[in-house]
Amino acid sequence: MLEYLLERQPSSQWRGMLTALAQEFEAQLGVEELRELMRRVGQRFAAAYPLPPCESIEQLTDGLNLRWGEHDWGYVELQEDTAYLSIIHHCAPLRAFGAQALNWTPALLEGAYQYWLGALGAGPLQVKQHAIAEHFASIEFRLER
Repeated sequence: MLEYLLERQPSSQWRGMLTALAQEFEAQLGVEELRELMRRVGQRFAAAYPLPPCESIEQLTDGLNLRWGEHDWGYVELQEDTAYLSIIHHCAPLRAFGAQALNWTPALLEGAYQYWLGALGAGPLQVKQHAIAEHFASIEFRLER
């Protein structure tokens, strides 16, 4: 059922186009260059859709989910740890770029989170991809030093 939902989340009009775009990107750029490109795309997206004021983790979670929900890009859960903030993004439609692109497309989310958290005062802390669940249904990022 999860596979079915993940495959159908992106509009069918975009799946073939995004897969072809990803294939062309991969023909021209290496994985690290593609990850950097996607980080910049994510930052540009986040700049265009700033978060509302957030003074707590709950407000931050609500603000992030508001932005992702407006675009049908899944949802996020935040978990505080003493050493980092865990950002778990569920159901992002990254599969629309094709299975081969899943090693670099999550950087789009990484860039968006970096921009938003930086705008809220994260300073020198960095958002980095940490783990990916089976079927790419969930991707964990961490805000840490």
